[in-house]
Amino acid sequence: MSTTTATAATAAPATGRAVPRSISFGLGSGAMLQGLNSSMIAVAIVGIAAHFGSTSGIAWVISGLYIATAVTSPVAGTLAARIGPRKVYLAGLVLIAVGAVLGAMAPTLGWLIFARILLGIGTSSQYPAAITIVRMIADRRGGQTRSALAVLNVCSQAMVALGPTVGGVLVGLFGWQSIMWVNLPLVLMTAVWVLSVVPKDPVGASGAGAGGLRSARARRDFLRSLDPVGMLAFLGVITATMFFLLSLTTDPLWPLVPVLVGLTAAFVRWELRVPAPFIDVRTVARNRALCLTLGRTLLTYTAFYCVFFGLPQWLQGARGFSSGTAGLLMLPIAGVGIGATILATRLYGARGARPVLLVGTLGLTVGGLALVFLGSTSTPVVVLVLVACVLGIPNGFNNMGNQNVINAVTGVREVGTALGMYRTVQYIGANLAAVVIELTTRGVVGDEGLHRLGTVIAVIGVVLLVGVIGSRTLRMPAPVLDAGARVRAGSEA
Repeated sequence: MSTTTATAATAAPATGRAVPRSISFGLGSGAMLQGLNSSMIAVAIVGIAAHFGSTSGIAWVISGLYIATAVTSPVAGTLAARIGPRKVYLAGLVLIAVGAVLGAMAPTLGWLIFARILLGIGTSSQYPAAITIVRMIADRRGGQTRSALAVLNVCSQAMVALGPTVGGVLVGLFGWQSIMWVNLPLVLMTAVWVLSVVPKDPVGASGAGAGGLRSARARRDFLRSLDPVGMLAFLGVITATMFFLLSLTTDPLWPLVPVLVGLTAAFVRWELRVPAPFIDVRTVARNRALCLTLGRTLLTYTAFYCVFFGLPQWLQGARGFSSGTAGLLMLPIAGVGIGATILATRLYGARGARPVLLVGTLGLTVGGLALVFLGSTSTPVVVLVLVACVLGIPNGFNNMGNQNVINAVTGVREVGTALGMYRTVQYIGANLAAVVIELTTRGVVGDEGLHRLGTVIAVIGVVLLVGVIGSRTLRMPAPVLDAGARVRAGSEA
């Protein structure tokens, strides 16, 4: 899509009915599983290390899920468009259940890491598939999708907020294995809900037409249409990127740099040649709005995870709060983020993406400056709570602004892959944040380290603010989402 077309699409007024709430909340119940599994683990690490008698490799229990999610989210989006989003969503639930059972019964730490990787793959399927389902339903109804996007984001953010609390209670009562077992009733509830309210995938969603995949030739053609070579090359690029970023906090793996460059070149070259690419790099390169939004997302999540990982360390290490108290002081970030998501959805419907992103980036800048000037061992607790509330604003506004722009500038067959890339960029940002924290704090998040970290966050906020103000694709004040998306859906039909 050209810049002009993207701008027009993002300026179109939103009309029509919203996606039914029963469907939105049904899909959102599965989206909760990613936030739950990524946040509960923080309170279980000590118990896991004690159970296996070693801290060696324990970091991979956390990183394994992040890497798997980053790598497989775009793959899940592509599969949702090719074989049907409902099938992919339900298949992801099956993987979550298998990973939960394996993790709870893991005889060694290696098996637990493998189980967490399965959980990452399974939970990565939920959001891209859910978005594809929402777009298909909205396009058929001639409706808007922003309400459904808000529901999915609220469900996910609620679990990020409640995950440490829920995990702490479960681990205290039943041991660390309980954070794995808790997935099973949630998977069952979600599966029953989705099977009951979400329409079946349209006939021919497998990509093979009405004849299905009965013949060997049809199966070969379908497999070729998925571009398995492109998928594998992409997996290699993202995996090498994540491993390299993780290594920067300990012992940098510099030999991975030429490997990463070579894999990236091979991936781009292959995608330019294949008739049905996994990621159409030509289209992505021409879609300036999509590229800019993914860039904004990378910076936004780097700043977010700097707060999410760095602030609790300061609260416990410098201020001497217990892990439980530190968790409570972090709750306003997630709580305000949920409220900000709802407000951002309404503002987006009335004014479009630019005001939403202006509020989000301004909040990020102010929050970073607050950490610079207020972050000290003498800061009253009430002020810390107020700062946490400010830091919750950018999460909701930036999430809704960026995701709605991606939804607006991609077609129904592209949106799952595009929002899968959004998730990939999110977790690359998480690893970049770990590097930033290590460089700014030198391993100890004291007052000076927090001030430096706040400076980085404020600088990121200023850069994003300037970018939003100067962006041509965000200048139109009209609502962004639905008419342009429906136009593209009609042209694809």
